[in-house]
Order: sequence, then structure tokens, then C-alpha cells
Amino acid sequence: MGLVDGKAGLVTGAAGGIGRASALVFAREGASLVVNDLEARRSDGEQTVRLVEEAGGRAVFVAGDVTSAADQQALVDACVETFGRLDFAHNNAGVELQATVEETDEEGWDRMLSVNLKGVWLGLKHQLPQMRRQGGGAIVNTASLAGLLAVPGLAAYIAAKHGVVGLTKAAALEAAGDGIRVNCVCPAATRTYMIERLEPERQAELIAPQAIKRIGEPAEVGEAVVWLCSDRASLVTGTAMAIDLGSTAGVTTRS
Repeated sequence: MGLVDGKAGLVTGAAGGIGRASALVFAREGASLVVNDLEARRSDGEQTVRLVEEAGGRAVFVAGDVTSAADQQALVDACVETFGRLDFAHNNAGVELQATVEETDEEGWDRMLSVNLKGVWLGLKHQLPQMRRQGGGAIVNTASLAGLLAVPGLAAYIAAKHGVVGLTKAAALEAAGDGIRVNCVCPAATRTYMIERLEPERQAELIAPQAIKRIGEPAEVGEAVVWLCSDRASLVTGTAMAIDLGSTAGVTTRS
């Protein structure tokens, strides 16, 4: 029996990276799910569905923009109509901007806050009522190590991810009485497009503060997401789980 056997939920930003990886872990652990990403990424999202089915799960792809309230409600509706329930949600969709405070322009700032923070808020806003009607559920938001610590050159991204951590804690307190747990994961450098497109020197800078000197794999983050959505994590809510290879443990001088 899997960790989430018989449960159903949704994953945003699931056409690749951490979203796809968590979808595959959910499937392997017995869940059915709605796979979401932008219409422009439909082919990759449908590939995630095929991989889920190969892993023994059931999935449907629903295109939508997480910054749209109507699209967020449509994701919830699709899960309920297809699978009968919404037991979990992984609000994962996000974008990244390499820029300092002074280099960030207004358009870039607005995009970071809209996708990375507003998108999580809209997800919670539409997922919580459905879970409340059912009598419970679990939600995991993707924050980042940048939601716990700051590094130079990611100003807007850091601001948005710090916001995700705070929003997660607020939602956890508000929903606890209804049997709903809300947590977030805070991964360090993970092997996604955002990291792989960086120059090797920049990747080395990100790894340098870590006790474990490597880039994490999306599936390793997905394992934590699924555990947090499972009944095994029944006492865990309002936490920002650092999946950071020791970055927040202290200062390391080992190269």
C-alpha cells in the first residue's frame, strides 16, 4: 500500500522539473491526479500524464495559468469531477529572475510576485473550500531555500519565495481546525531548467554553502512533497521544510 493510496489531487507546474517529479512519486504511491501547466507546455504536460500512467497511476492534463482565479477553480473542479475528491495539492508552478534589486525592472518584479506568490495564494483560496467540505486534506507549496535565506542577484525571486513561506504559515493556522494541513518545501539548487541553464561558475556558487556538495534531483524533492501530503505527516503543518543539503545547518568551509 502506497503513502497516498486511493487519494486524488493536483500538481501545478507539472510539465517538468519538481512538478513532474512529484507527480510521478504521487502516482507510484497510489494517487490519481490532475497535471497542470500552461497551454504552451501542453505537450510536456501530456508527457507527464503518460509517465504517470506508466508508473501505475491515473492522471489528466488540465491547462491553466495559476495567476488566473478562474483557471485555479477549474483545476479543483476537474479533480473533483474526474476523481471525486481533492485530497492534496502541490502548488509548485514558478518562474525565476536573475537580477539584483537595482537591476530588477517593474515588469520583472510584477511577474515574480504574480506567478510565484499570487499563484500560490489563488491555489490555496480555491483548494481550501473544497477540502473543508470534504473534512480535510493536505497542501504543499513550493518555496525555496531563497524563501529562508537571501543570496545576491535574485531579489524579486527571494521576495516572492519569502512570501510563500509566510503565506503557508498563515494558511496552516487558519485551516488547522478543519483538518487541513499546509506546508511548504524549501529546496536548494535542484536539477531543473532554472539551474541547468546557469553557467557552471554560477552553479558552483550555489553549491558552495552546502554541506553536501551536489545539486539535488527533482525526485528527491518530490519524495518530501508526497510524504507531507500523506497521513504519515499527520502532526506536520505550518512548516517550511528545508531540503537544502545542509545549507541552513551552519557555515561550511569544506570545498
